[in-house]
Amino acid sequence: MTLILASQSPRRRELLEQLGVTFHCCPADIDETPFQQENPNDYVLRLAIEKAQAVANTNPDTWVLGSDTSVVIDNIILGKPESKAHGVDMLLSLSNRKHEVLTGIALVHNDECHSRLVSAQVCFREISRSMAEAYWHTQEPCDKAGAYGIQGKGGMLVRSIEGSYSAVVGLPLAETAELLMDVEIEGWWSWPQE
Repeated sequence: MTLILASQSPRRRELLEQLGVTFHCCPADIDETPFQQENPNDYVLRLAIEKAQAVANTNPDTWVLGSDTSVVIDNIILGKPESKAHGVDMLLSLSNRKHEVLTGIALVHNDECHSRLVSAQVCFREISRSMAEAYWHTQEPCDKAGAYGIQGKGGMLVRSIEGSYSAVVGLPLAETAELLMDVEIEGWWSWPQE
C-alpha cells in the first residue's frame, strides 16, 4: 500500500525519505486556528490528525501521514510569524530561555488512526534585537513556527536541546518509523538482507 505525506514541507519530505519509504506529497488545506482555551498538546495533535484525515478523505486506498509542529512558551503557541515585527518579537521572547517544541504525527487510513505526540525542550542563547533582525533578513524564519529553523541558520540560536532533533525539524523519525512498522509500511528496515 502506498503512503501520502499530507505536507508540502521540504523538511518533512527529506526526513521521511531517510526512512526509505515510498511516498508522495499532497498538502492538506485545513483551518489551523486554535480553539478557544485549547491546550497546546491537544492543538498540535488535532492538527496532525485533521491534516491526515483531509487528505485521506480523497485518497481512501492509501495511508496518509499528517504532522504539525508548534513552538510553545509560557503555554502560548507561537505559530508562523505574520510580519517582521512579529517574527522579531517571537525570537526575543525565546532569547536566553527554554521553550517546548511539540510535534504531532498521525497515520490515517479510512476509519483507522494512529497518532503520537512528541515533545522536545529547546534552550536559546541570548540574542539581541539586532541579531533577531539580521536573522529575519535571511528569510529563513518567515515560514517557521516560532520564527526559527533549527536545521538552518537558526541552529546558531540554540544552546541545547533535550529530546528528538527531528521532531523539532518537523517529523520525529523514531516515532514515525514505529507507526509505519505498526501498519506494515515498508522502509529501509524491511529491505532484503544479503
